[in-house]
Amino acid sequence: MSLLTLNWIIFVLVAGMAFYLFGSVVYARYVYVRLGKPADLQRDWSVAFREFMVNVFGQKKLLKDKKSGWMHVVMFYGFILIQLGALDLFWKGLAPGSHLPVPFYPGFLLLQELTTFFVLLATLYAFYRRYIEKLARLKRGWKAGIVIILLTTLMFSILFSATFEKIAISGQVEIWTPISSLLALPFLGWMSPETGEALFYAAWWLHALVVFTFLVYVPQSKHFHLLVAPINVLLKRQDAPSKLKLIDFEDETVEEYGVNKIEDFDQKQLMDLYACVECGRCTNMCPASGTGKTLSPMDLIVKLRDHLTETGAAITSQTPWVPSFAFGGANQAALESAAGSERKQLIGEVITEQELWACTTCRNCEDACPVSNEHVDKILDMRRYLVMTEGKMEPEVSRTMQNIERQGNPWGISKKDRAKWANEGDVVVPTVKEEKEFEYLFFVGSMGSYDNRSQKIARSFARLLQHAGVKFAILGNKEKNSGDTARRLGNEFLFQQLAGENIALFEKHNVEKIVTIDPHAYNTFKNEYPDLGLNAKVYHHSEVLAELVDQGKLKPMKEVKERITYHDSCYLGRYNGKYDPPRFVLSHIPGLELVEMERNRENGMCCGAGGGLMWMEEKEGTRVNIARTEQALAVKPTMIGSACPYCLTMLSDGTKAKEVEDQVQTMDVAEILELSIGISS
Repeated sequence: MSLLTLNWIIFVLVAGMAFYLFGSVVYARYVYVRLGKPADLQRDWSVAFREFMVNVFGQKKLLKDKKSGWMHVVMFYGFILIQLGALDLFWKGLAPGSHLPVPFYPGFLLLQELTTFFVLLATLYAFYRRYIEKLARLKRGWKAGIVIILLTTLMFSILFSATFEKIAISGQVEIWTPISSLLALPFLGWMSPETGEALFYAAWWLHALVVFTFLVYVPQSKHFHLLVAPINVLLKRQDAPSKLKLIDFEDETVEEYGVNKIEDFDQKQLMDLYACVECGRCTNMCPASGTGKTLSPMDLIVKLRDHLTETGAAITSQTPWVPSFAFGGANQAALESAAGSERKQLIGEVITEQELWACTTCRNCEDACPVSNEHVDKILDMRRYLVMTEGKMEPEVSRTMQNIERQGNPWGISKKDRAKWANEGDVVVPTVKEEKEFEYLFFVGSMGSYDNRSQKIARSFARLLQHAGVKFAILGNKEKNSGDTARRLGNEFLFQQLAGENIALFEKHNVEKIVTIDPHAYNTFKNEYPDLGLNAKVYHHSEVLAELVDQGKLKPMKEVKERITYHDSCYLGRYNGKYDPPRFVLSHIPGLELVEMERNRENGMCCGAGGGLMWMEEKEGTRVNIARTEQALAVKPTMIGSACPYCLTMLSDGTKAKEVEDQVQTMDVAEILELSIGISS
């Protein structure tokens, strides 16, 4: 048997085993994802494909961080090109003296060498960022080191196989292969072709073994995202982000609400877990993590992924068509324990309650994620289990929901006082009972109705509408809480009850347009109420004000000589993409200097009030609103602007805590516009 034949036999056996192991592990992960509930994958495929092209081939999300983004672009496209180079290299080793039949082969060789060189530089830069620069968001464990070692070895094996191929065959350098030619110079003239051939096959086998090792390792590591992430992006949610599924409370077969078993998530949610890159961008942007809370969105996803792998292996270990070694991604002892004893509790043993209650639902994590993972819906599904199945919540959460249930507001103030604000001062706001014909229903919300500071925003907006000649009305004491707080705190039953009652009121009074000063109510009405039957157009007050300014119905004339920085509400911005209307209004006010914070628009940081946390005490780390206020003060404003009563309250508390409330005002967009028009009381 010739050495070439033996080389063929060993290569085929090794390659076959590697592909078999790869396929087995991938199939096992597929089986685990299938344990979840069916997901709704109906979508506009033209939109999905466009999203796919932009974020997979365009790397848009990754390029938000320019340094690591360009490094990843080099690796992404480099690996695509290097696959052809790998085929060519394998061809040369199995059929000496020939090569892959590609057009203009010298140009192909030049492209391969340059690509290999730049991928090597990118790999070395990845090492630098992780182990020398030590970016906080990047893990520095042995797993990350293995990949860097494999990639570096792979690139060197390509270059050195080309180097020793020259000595074995031509004995001369070539312009088409500048890097390997440079490496070959010290060996030319004294190394024999036989030695060159032996070293070529040493580099060739090193390359083959690294490729096959990588093939087996990838689906058992975070690098499984190479396969799953593109699919995850293609199947990205097309309706409202992090939208929760309705629970059918009339289904008497349901014994538990929410999620406390990994298989109670749907299959798309489980696919998210295997798509995770562990890049840490989500945790880097998370207001909870950034202020010392237990929650890390990346760690949450990783823990859920590992739990899925362990649980999936335990559940399917008796299935004959799944090979036993396909469960190698999880700790073997944990798998045996899971198979032979009671399973881990998802909430408590895998994810702590502390983590779940730290989330402000701001979606900063989701906006930063390059593979379109969603974290918030998973957290809220688990909150639902705690609240509706186990009845476990902090006393202030329980009190808040009881107050909403009994009086329709989180404070528990009498429902008869809801419209009291509308008849105080110089503004008289008509109710739907008094104003039968109106264009907008002004949904004031609990903050605007009961909170003294937010009442000023409601009055300013009402005066602006009256000044512009817009017909509107409020529900008065009939208005109820929107239900957003209850839903984010996990009480889906209370949310659906409130939504049903509100929709009935809207229909009774023939409401066609709703405007609100509360972005949380805005998001709920616009994106969630339609599932329960709402058929009305929904506007945020900044949208209506921007339109009235644009139409000339509101004309800001007086100078407001302030240096203002604008804070983006999460539920207006990241949830609904409304960044420009408030800025449009501010840009038309004479004398106002608008300066942006370092974190603004889609990167803007949460004020700390979202997800129902307005009504909870922060018991870990520093307060989120203080951190956000410090970011605002860093640009030296004389005024901090907002378009959300929750945000304004948190920022006002922040300026008081920093003892700058006398130097830095906090005002809503409506109040600032009213100052410029000159109709404020």
